[in-house]
Amino acid sequence: MGPLTHIQHVLATGWWVAAAFCLVLYVVLDGADLGAGIFSLFIPDPDERGAIMQAMAGTWDANETWLVVAGGVLFGSFPFIYGSVLSYLLIPFVFILWGILTRAVALEFRHLAEPRWKPLTDRAFGLSSLVVTFFGGVAVGAVLHGFPLTDTPNTVPTYVGGAFRFISPFSVWTGIAAVIVVSLAGGLFVRARFEPRERVRQRAEAWTEIVFYLALGAVPISVVLMMVTFPWARQTWFGPDIWLWALIPLAAIGTTFLMRRANRRDRNLAALLWLDATIVIMAAGLIATLWPAIVPGTWTIDSGASREITLLRFYLTLAFLFPVTLMYNWYQIWVFRARVAKLASYHG
Repeated sequence: MGPLTHIQHVLATGWWVAAAFCLVLYVVLDGADLGAGIFSLFIPDPDERGAIMQAMAGTWDANETWLVVAGGVLFGSFPFIYGSVLSYLLIPFVFILWGILTRAVALEFRHLAEPRWKPLTDRAFGLSSLVVTFFGGVAVGAVLHGFPLTDTPNTVPTYVGGAFRFISPFSVWTGIAAVIVVSLAGGLFVRARFEPRERVRQRAEAWTEIVFYLALGAVPISVVLMMVTFPWARQTWFGPDIWLWALIPLAAIGTTFLMRRANRRDRNLAALLWLDATIVIMAAGLIATLWPAIVPGTWTIDSGASREITLLRFYLTLAFLFPVTLMYNWYQIWVFRARVAKLASYHG
């Protein structure tokens, strides 16, 4: 590809920011639902498991909309990146898609199951949440490794590695770390959504106490492993702007402290929002570390962007989706903001 025009560069940068925004918002919104699903695997009472489903029944589909929007943005604005990443991460994406579909079926068809089959739908809901979370984390870790492309003149670069190249100690660890952090979000979500007298809320309190310390260890380990594994991360963080980069972990530590304090004071919604703020800070730090790369050593924003006319048409036709989806999300959250109880078991 030749050099980009100024307008093309601006549009490509804007669309990458939009794609990153969608992905981070999906993690923040649907991460709590996925974490609640993982938490439900440890709940023996079927009515309480059904109530956990009810707590997210009005919002889970809107939360997943951001994943669809992110995929659409990448497909239209960065088709070369979309195609090669899909080839590289085909196996994780198959598991993620399977998990999303299974989770949706379990949520929407629980009421059709006979009583003896409802435990199966409940377990399918919890296990699919675990699968989506783990392989989503694996995909992030694998992308940070980069991957090889063909280098034939006048042809579209394509992925040339093996089907299992995505597997590495680092990518497996990021999958585990994702499960831990999302499980913490799920526990806080359950605490924020259930009436104070509910036993499942008390279970969630004990759950968050344990998972908090796991997350407190998992995040620093992930940062250290990233420094050890990727030279580009070390060079960026410990370069001339080291004091600026130091602000990111300091901000994350601050929001983590505020989350912990809010949780201990039983300010459940505030605790969940402070955790979301921590996730946003860490995600922003990762994106800033990669900039202007999208896939380290493989694709940059400029090298993977569509033509100027395509980016412009994409902007004129799809930009309205962002405010519409935001309003839709906010409306659903506002309508279903009331706390729930065990008696609200989903399709009980």
